[in-house]
Amino acid sequence: MPADPVTFPGMPRTVLVTGISGNLGRAVAKHLHTEAQVVGLDRRAFPGKPKDIEHHQADLRKARAEDAFRRRRVDAVIHMGIMHDPRMPFSEAHSFNVVGTQRLLELCVRHRVKKVVVLSSANVYGPRPQNSNFLPEETPLMGADRASDVRDLVEVDMYAQSFMWRHPELETVIVRPVNIVGPTVRNAPSNYLRLESPLTVMGFDPMLQLIHEEDVCRALVLALRPGLRGVFNVSGPGEVPLSAVLRELGRGPVPVPHPLIRPLVRRLFDARLTSFPPDEVDHIQYLCVVDGSRFAREAGWAPRFSMRETIRSVL
Repeated sequence: MPADPVTFPGMPRTVLVTGISGNLGRAVAKHLHTEAQVVGLDRRAFPGKPKDIEHHQADLRKARAEDAFRRRRVDAVIHMGIMHDPRMPFSEAHSFNVVGTQRLLELCVRHRVKKVVVLSSANVYGPRPQNSNFLPEETPLMGADRASDVRDLVEVDMYAQSFMWRHPELETVIVRPVNIVGPTVRNAPSNYLRLESPLTVMGFDPMLQLIHEEDVCRALVLALRPGLRGVFNVSGPGEVPLSAVLRELGRGPVPVPHPLIRPLVRRLFDARLTSFPPDEVDHIQYLCVVDGSRFAREAGWAPRFSMRETIRSVL
């Protein structure tokens, strides 16, 4: 289902997108480039780049990244330049994610950018046995307690929150979408749902929230709306039990007793027999369901893709 371009009064004229060379970054650029001048910033090349998009191949941590701001007046930034690779050495990922974000936000202040949208994740709350249904944005960020790969995301999110209070002259929006899935997405949830015989935790069937990658792109563009600022959960078309998702995909789950599943997934991951990291086991065991009503109310948000379309988008 091709989505219509998101547009609104006061759409920024020039939008800089970090992480533009990734699949999600390309999709955001596609949504934006008919409505605004798009400037890309990514340390990776951008093969197949549309002619009307200006791309700067540079690491956010390096001085050369500032060229993207010097060349033209940047009105708004969508920051998606976060590395999610559980096999990446922690020190390199931490430097790229946290130091890169700090550097980017400093450049936004220096060049008087009016709006910054930071892509975070609802996973910053963490799936926990004591979680209630529909966590609001004020919920403590406990995702790093048991999942080391979420640590950077929590730190980036908290730094962006402090930046928002220190620089009220700059409209800052932190977007926390639920589990992103889609045909081009290669994250842990999508990889798990592509397994023919995924492991499940015996006796557990948590409710899941999924959102289509195209809907996430629309939400990020919508977050550029003038006057919108703050932290927002972004939910998809609803909630559904893990068992129902696997049934819709025709998967044959393999239930594993709770004490055995984490060491088993660790062995499979270390042997490169699966791309599903052991830190993600909590997501197929415990609840992490968020309340997305604030973004729906203040930004006029509603997902375009149905639950069935969203689930089947991983095929």
